[in-house]
Amino acid sequence: MSGFDFSKRDSFGSRLGVIAAAAGSAVGLGNIWRFPYVLGENGGGAFLIIYLVIIFSIGIPVMMSELVIGRRSQRNAVGAFRTLAPGKPWFLVGTMGIVAAFMILAFYTAVAGWTLEYLFQTLTGGIRGKDSVELTVMFDHFQKESLRPALWFSVFMIATAGIVLGGVRKGIEKSTKILMPLLFILLIVLCIKSLTLPGAGKGIEFLFRPDFSKITGTTVLMALGQAFFSLSIGMGTLITYGSYIPKDNKLGSTAVQVSMVDLAIAIFAGLAIFPAVFAFGISPSSGEALTFIVLPGIFQQMAGGMIFAFAFFFLLAIAALTSTISVLEVIVAYFSEQLNMSRRTAILIATASMFILGISASLSWGAMKGVTLFGLNIFDLFNFTTANILLPLGGLLIVAFLGWFFPGKDSRDELSNGGSVKIRYYSLYRFAIRFLAPVAIALVFLNGLGLLEF
Repeated sequence: MSGFDFSKRDSFGSRLGVIAAAAGSAVGLGNIWRFPYVLGENGGGAFLIIYLVIIFSIGIPVMMSELVIGRRSQRNAVGAFRTLAPGKPWFLVGTMGIVAAFMILAFYTAVAGWTLEYLFQTLTGGIRGKDSVELTVMFDHFQKESLRPALWFSVFMIATAGIVLGGVRKGIEKSTKILMPLLFILLIVLCIKSLTLPGAGKGIEFLFRPDFSKITGTTVLMALGQAFFSLSIGMGTLITYGSYIPKDNKLGSTAVQVSMVDLAIAIFAGLAIFPAVFAFGISPSSGEALTFIVLPGIFQQMAGGMIFAFAFFFLLAIAALTSTISVLEVIVAYFSEQLNMSRRTAILIATASMFILGISASLSWGAMKGVTLFGLNIFDLFNFTTANILLPLGGLLIVAFLGWFFPGKDSRDELSNGGSVKIRYYSLYRFAIRFLAPVAIALVFLNGLGLLEF
């Protein structure tokens, strides 16, 4: 039994802090380049309509469920299930979230390190004057190195740990209330620049023109998967953050607002990237290369391009940082509360462990390239295991718990703040988490494992 003093447990200090922290957790690197690309290649406006329907019918109810579990229990991802379902094996759901957090933080912080490398190259003129071939060689060479990927991973990990060390209110809340507005400002600046380029209209058309002929069963599954993973569902982050939310906060409104912020940033990112891509006659189907090869080439062709290149990679670093601090907090909260460690000790052990895992992931194309399992290097193994197994399975079990095991009167009580808030949507919420969400998440899960294709 934990000896942690829960009476001294930290919490968010304001509604704005809750929104900023939760939105920061949801907003990440995938919002900046993956969502716009997926939207454009899958029907543009038609995909957006489907995505919005999924967000409101499935994504928000599942997010609300995680917030309910967290705030009702006032515990970390594992302790929440031990408190709400004592003596039952539901705590294993939280344990999966902890394991997922370790793996996600390892490979995600490795990618975040890449943004710091390109931020450095922008400042020092390392990308200036390079054509697409040279930029490709530059990126490949960087990935295959040992020193620089490990160095930038370390810098980013230390920055993440430093913020989390400040605590929930003085560390996470304070930093995200600064970082999230800064992220929005940078995005707006980049949008204005991109939208004023000659030929930018083609990029807007690519993003938003509805093409229902491209909508298939696979498209719907992609929208489901994007919504699920974009909102940080299934890995314990929202349970942990939910446990820090004051009792007077409206959880339903919080879930809606966080989801809308997440969506807005993804759309703004599309407006910042794709008008520029089309203005310079570049194919949008570039995947990972779009960020680290294609866009640096585009920035060089712009007036003041290096300034905008710096702004873009700084934006990526901020988006990554708001996500990594939330993932590290999942681990730290578990260590502190379940293993009765001081916060400082928990952060030290979590960070030291992450250095082993993260540097290994960073060197997956360099010194550790020969280390594989099931044909996957360390980076790809962590990515596949979390994205295709742990997160969707965790999400499925969470809605099963809230929908079928946890008393409905207790979830209603939590969503209504003890009856002080009217929740006319409750019957729809219960239907969503008992029927819609389990089916949808199961489809994503089976599709991710290659067991179901449309």
